[in-house]
Amino acid sequence: MKKVAVIGAGTMGNGIAHVFAMTGHHVSLIDVAQPALEKALHTISKNLDRMVSKGSITEADKSATLSNIKTFTDMKSGVASAELIVEAATENVDLKLKIFRELDELASPNAILATNTSSISITKIASVTNRADKVIGMHFMNPVPVMKLVEIINGYNTSKEVSEAIYNKSKELGKVPVVVNDYPGFVANRILMPMINEAIITLFEGVAGVEEIDTVMKLGMAHPMGPLQLADFIGLDVCLSILNVLYEGLGHPKYAPCPLLVNMVTAGKLGVKSGEGFYIYTSGSKDLIVSPSFKK
Repeated sequence: MKKVAVIGAGTMGNGIAHVFAMTGHHVSLIDVAQPALEKALHTISKNLDRMVSKGSITEADKSATLSNIKTFTDMKSGVASAELIVEAATENVDLKLKIFRELDELASPNAILATNTSSISITKIASVTNRADKVIGMHFMNPVPVMKLVEIINGYNTSKEVSEAIYNKSKELGKVPVVVNDYPGFVANRILMPMINEAIITLFEGVAGVEEIDTVMKLGMAHPMGPLQLADFIGLDVCLSILNVLYEGLGHPKYAPCPLLVNMVTAGKLGVKSGEGFYIYTSGSKDLIVSPSFKK
């Protein structure tokens, strides 16, 4: 599987394209918006420059990586010769089902269809195709070029051969694959999202402030960043979407999103992507500044 298509040129999509291209794969990066594709190539180039400056790759490696990526706005053209297709679109179940219906029609009958979903049922996604045995979850972590884990999720009908192929492919990318079963949130987000939600509830109930909550978790639990900063980094809208999947799928009140999170998403305070969440994000600034909404 050296011919790979990646659907979606956002944060996850460009990172996935980056790691495949850097390991010698021919990548078709597909997005409906040409500006998104241009931004993705710029981001990949900038990230490669950072690796060159650190001495982890050479200029020749950078050039080879970029030459391995071609961009498409037309899905049919982009997936025509792909042996593996990785969908990395927005975490929206209706959108993903629509994409997989199209992929099933447009892609080679032998192509494996993978999704980077962080919470949506692989079995449900596979059900809209005629190749449920070839549909699998391939959940990369953000930032993709840096983070080692790939959470591989077998749907109810995913074949053993496909699971093994994706496991081996992940290792080929220099990642550490972990195979899990298809239940809401899988492992990563079933554990992570309730923690983030509880941190938001702790803030909502006035137990402590933003910096205090994050400091406790960083210094007391050895987390590289606090849960509120991490929520901003993931995107508060994404956190809310995953919590809703957990709540609807598992039915336990502990997964119910905090009202503060719901209000922030409704108000457009989505974290890094919108410039404000629990913290303010200013271009070029490395200092964390708590949002005025949460200052005492």
